Amino acid sequence: MNALNRIYALVERQWVLIAGSWPRLVDLFYWPLVQITIWGLIQLHVFTEVDSPGMVVLAAVLGAVLLWDVTWRSQLGLSLAYMEEIWSRNLGNLLVSPLSPQELIVSLMTVSVMKTTLAMIPAVVVAAVFFGFNIFTVGLALPLFVLNLVAFGWSISLVAAGLVTRYGQGAQDMPWALMFGITPFCAVYYPVSVLPDLLEPVALALPPAHIFEGLRALVNEGSLDMAHLAWAFGLNILWLGGGMLIYAGLLRASRNRGALTQIGE
Repeated sequence: MNALNRIYALVERQWVLIAGSWPRLVDLFYWPLVQITIWGLIQLHVFTEVDSPGMVVLAAVLGAVLLWDVTWRSQLGLSLAYMEEIWSRNLGNLLVSPLSPQELIVSLMTVSVMKTTLAMIPAVVVAAVFFGFNIFTVGLALPLFVLNLVAFGWSISLVAAGLVTRYGQGAQDMPWALMFGITPFCAVYYPVSVLPDLLEPVALALPPAHIFEGLRALVNEGSLDMAHLAWAFGLNILWLGGGMLIYAGLLRASRNRGALTQIGE
């Protein structure tokens, strides 16, 4: 119960930060809405004059936009919550308190889920009302897709958080840099087969590539590819476990150097 109370206290602190700041609230909703609006208008322009196969492509692209934004939101939700503690020079205080690193991670994951859920609601509504795409038509596969993408986003966040903890604010661009760097290999808007042969193994080592291949198969053929889903789950175990190990190692290195108290400078 003590651990749950500490996790709840940190989640509440983050929620008060968000709810009490209109710029943070605007930022939460702004980018998903912009993404789905821009991509929806582009795809409508491209496919307005074509028959149903074109509209199937439209559905696949809009679904990919929404699901990739889930990945981004989950990653940024955890990363920015962690950065808030660094910017306020509070991380050192938290880590010398009874709060364990594991409890810190669980609380930030909880905050990430809350922020991602809130951020995606307007985008999902806009996609359904203005572009005729209801993401829930994906069916029972949707929560499985989302779970895998959120877990992958967390794995990237943990690595980025570890780098910032170890190297200070000089590494604070890592959450964005890492996600931008891997996006071309995640096969979000195109099949893995589009990539050069040498890069296809790189894509297939990333859980999102399997999720988006599965999404395209589901939209285009009406069937869920369980092989891609199984690969995504298996790879996510490795990615999330690796992210936790990297974060723990970099946190330990920062503590050994006595750098936690200077991390906000």
